[in-house]
Amino acid sequence: MGRPKGGKNRTWTSKEKYEVIAPVINGNVSSKERAKSLSIASGMIRNWVIAYTKGGIEALENRRKPGNPLAKYCNRKELSYTEQLEYENMKLRIENERLKKGYTSKEADQAKQKKSSKKNMK
Repeated sequence: MGRPKGGKNRTWTSKEKYEVIAPVINGNVSSKERAKSLSIASGMIRNWVIAYTKGGIEALENRRKPGNPLAKYCNRKELSYTEQLEYENMKLRIENERLKKGYTSKEADQAKQKKSSKKNMK
């Protein structure tokens, strides 16, 4: 099955996840039947059911996505005025966090180089 080629991963809200797993929790349908009817992976539904039983609706909320928050601004040639302000604001926040931690951007770059050289050695 899997997702269609060229497709994007779908993000689900906690409400949508609950609507998908509610019949499974109530015992009306099995997770495999529900997965087949919605064309969703059955493992994903089982994981949602487990998360819901352990932590309730809060456990179904999406976690913060990792990654570089500046990437969406750096890779584009032209930014709108609001995007320019957001980019500048983000850079200042990062600089502020570095200063709070007690090291400069030069030290951060050196740490980054050490980290990347370790990856290359593996």
